[in-house]
Amino acid sequence: MEEFHNVMATPTATRPLMGLTVLAVEDSRFASDALRLICLKSGARIRRADCVASARRHLRVYRPSVAVVDLGLPDGSGLDLIRDLNRATPRVDVLLAISGDTHLCHAARAAGADRFLEKPLTSVAAFQDAVLGVLPKDRSPNGPRSIPTGSICPDPIAFADDLAHASDVLGQAQDEKTIAYVAQFLSGVARCAEDRGLIRATDELISTIHRGNPNHVLLSRVAGLVQDRLSKREAV
Repeated sequence: MEEFHNVMATPTATRPLMGLTVLAVEDSRFASDALRLICLKSGARIRRADCVASARRHLRVYRPSVAVVDLGLPDGSGLDLIRDLNRATPRVDVLLAISGDTHLCHAARAAGADRFLEKPLTSVAAFQDAVLGVLPKDRSPNGPRSIPTGSICPDPIAFADDLAHASDVLGQAQDEKTIAYVAQFLSGVARCAEDRGLIRATDELISTIHRGNPNHVLLSRVAGLVQDRLSKREAV
């Protein structure tokens, strides 16, 4: 199995994740772009898989230093992937779960995740803290670390791409599994974009899903909000 631990790339005070490779298992382009920018500022290299199957293909070729796994993926649960990564030998150094649904925090930790990250993830410092809090000491920078301030701003075009993807899925959402997937997907996207109206609507829909009775009126409302945002972007 290919390793990406570059002995020439050592961590520094301003790039404390230098030499690490991050595998982001994330279907949202907007959230992926946020992680890309965070890794760029931190010195880490990043690769993306947009589903469980793609992640497994990556993992057959190389072992990342850090795996960031979204819990709602189009072809399965990120929890299953986390369980497999936690049991693998050798295990990845840092295994992080990420979701906009905080109800899944306990399940993620029980599956073997070292940390649970709540969307939106826009703080470089918070991501560095999560990784360095788990990373073996010999892989961490020596001495004091420069703490970055401020938040990153992902590409708004990626947000529009996510909305278009959600619209396509919503148009075919008949079974509860698909409805649960698109609701969780949009919840994370809305949080990353700080879209309060869409956050409220998806949270209400997710609450009905957790109760085992997805509300189709709420689903139609969410679909309408997505179409409204797409229409406004097309008009710009």
